[in-house]
Amino acid sequence: MTGIRALTVHPGQAGTLRVEEVPEPRPGPGELLVDALALGVCGTDREIADGLFGAPPPGADRLVIGHESLGRVASAPPDSGFAQGDLVVGVVRRPDPVPCGPCGQGQFDMCRNGRYTERGITGHHGFGAQRWTVEADYAVRLDPELERVGVLLEPTTIVAKAWDQIERIGARAWFEPRRVLVAGAGPIGLLAALLGRQRGLDCHVLDRVDSGRKPELVAALGATYHTGGLAEVARAVRPDVVIEATGVARLVVDAMHAPAGTGIACLLGVSPDETFPVDIGAVNGDMVRLNSVVFGSVNANLHHYALAVRALAAADRAWLEGMITRRLPLDRAAEAFHPADDEVKVVIDL
Repeated sequence: MTGIRALTVHPGQAGTLRVEEVPEPRPGPGELLVDALALGVCGTDREIADGLFGAPPPGADRLVIGHESLGRVASAPPDSGFAQGDLVVGVVRRPDPVPCGPCGQGQFDMCRNGRYTERGITGHHGFGAQRWTVEADYAVRLDPELERVGVLLEPTTIVAKAWDQIERIGARAWFEPRRVLVAGAGPIGLLAALLGRQRGLDCHVLDRVDSGRKPELVAALGATYHTGGLAEVARAVRPDVVIEATGVARLVVDAMHAPAGTGIACLLGVSPDETFPVDIGAVNGDMVRLNSVVFGSVNANLHHYALAVRALAAADRAWLEGMITRRLPLDRAAEAFHPADDEVKVVIDL
């Protein structure tokens, strides 16, 4: 039997990442067969490779890694709405089998009981293979002009959901934000700033590096780059919205204090296991007196994928390409799991 090459890992065991041959995928009823083009690598993938996270499909020892996908349809069922040659991305999460209330309403990003599966992360093989299948209902079509940058769609869905939730929360009362402060100039932070600029907001981005690609990309957006402390920058900027995209405990705590007035803080980064002193009385006092909101957000549903498609289509292509700092062939995929300090997004060409 002929096979294809894929990037796999033994979840829970560090040092097991490798490129190996796996069986050729066979599409089931209602599924597309997709020739892979590119795979983005993010912090979640690196945690899985380090043995900290992830679960293979039932009955398997190894997991095909990768959830930031891009491919071209090789074959599609006649009634699927897709055709050979379409540029597509696969949705990451699948609802739980019960389903819970949110999953039953298509809001599987808000699953209540945790029995969902995620492509390339937990319980379901990912997109890090030369060919993959995906249910037509969980495939998203992109404009052919986005081929060079379409691999950025999945991370864009994360910030599309964040902004959608920010605006829904803001709608509880009069809400006309003018300034947003984003902590972190990695892919999520930069894309959060992009969507902020698309909303006409005065955007400020905070990161620790003081030169290189990150400040250049922020400046190209027409946003302001900062390298000081978050609390200090927030006092000067007085943001209406804060988006924390690092997970660094100190920045998370500062982000909770940072919004001005009845502002909103959105937490997108996941903090590692660490202890950090928090004056909970001060946090509580700020939130109560100012009617402020702090909320967390993760993953995305089909609505957010549609929002992300529109955001990428409206963005400057050259700016999006500038986010991709390295492209590696599959044979050198392991290098993508050891990024440089000034790296933004590493992509594996499949």
